Amino acid sequence: MVTTTKTYSKPAVSRWSLSSIGNVIGTVLFYGAIGFFILNIIAMVSTVVIDSFAQSWFKTLLPPAFTTHWYPDLAADHNMTQLLVNTFFVAIVTTVIALLIAFPAAYLLARKQFRFKGLFYGLVLLPMLIPPLVYGIPLAAMVIRLGLGGSLAGIVIANLVPVTPFVIFILTPFIEQVDPSLESASRMLGVGRFQTFRRVVLPLIIPGLLAAGVLALVRTFAAFELTYLVATTGSS
Repeated sequence: MVTTTKTYSKPAVSRWSLSSIGNVIGTVLFYGAIGFFILNIIAMVSTVVIDSFAQSWFKTLLPPAFTTHWYPDLAADHNMTQLLVNTFFVAIVTTVIALLIAFPAAYLLARKQFRFKGLFYGLVLLPMLIPPLVYGIPLAAMVIRLGLGGSLAGIVIANLVPVTPFVIFILTPFIEQVDPSLESASRMLGVGRFQTFRRVVLPLIIPGLLAAGVLALVRTFAAFELTYLVATTGSS
């Protein structure tokens, strides 16, 4: 007589099910954080736009009355054309100079190994970590002593302090992604340093240069504190 025993497999939660649940939770948290960030941006921009049409707005959800007279007043009190020309001039000149200064520094950091490289990189990025007002006041004082207070040149110099490290920070990873063996092969074929840079390195890092240039331009537009400190000092 043969007896058979039935075995019942215990229903267990598979590893893949737990992984799927984790992926779902991670996806929800990720997109939730992005949505929260976007909503904050929309709320801030909407507040500024609505406030520009409000006669007064303090404690209510929406302004009690709307008006458009702030915009004609702005145009009447300020030469908007000249302000826009000056703004674009400062932003473009600052961006170009920052790229010219930042590229050699980023190339050095990406290609060379030397003592205290980490310390040097940290010091280069220090203006990005310090609030602008901390170094803005002594920087404005230095610009005044140079006789550049209230001038476009002084504003450009002031904006180069935070923008140049920012460009270095962006360019360094792009240069690190370029295979050094490409440069070595070009040199072994008898191509000079400048031609190697122009024909090999530059085409590969153009996306990085464009990204750094656009972000530097935006950062210069947004650098209100430094611009205000230097532009309102005058030469006295």
